[in-house]
Amino acid sequence: MKSSAVVHEYYKRVFDDYTILVQVNPINFTGLELIIHPEGKIEKTKMEFDEHIKEDLEHDDFQSTTALEFNLYLKGLVK
Repeated sequence: MKSSAVVHEYYKRVFDDYTILVQVNPINFTGLELIIHPEGKIEKTKMEFDEHIKEDLEHDDFQSTTALEFNLYLKGLVK
């Protein structure tokens, strides 16, 4: 399967002063983590997960979110 055909999964958790968004490729368990700081700074980190990532994120109180929200932050269109 081509990587362009992958439907990524997106997760979000809001803390008191920052937000974490996670993109997961469910085929090869890679992805991207965005940490949005209160002043608008965005940290981007390439990630490698294991097959238990969904359970791990659920255990850590992450909720499903949309590709649109993730990509708006990724492109710096919202802060």
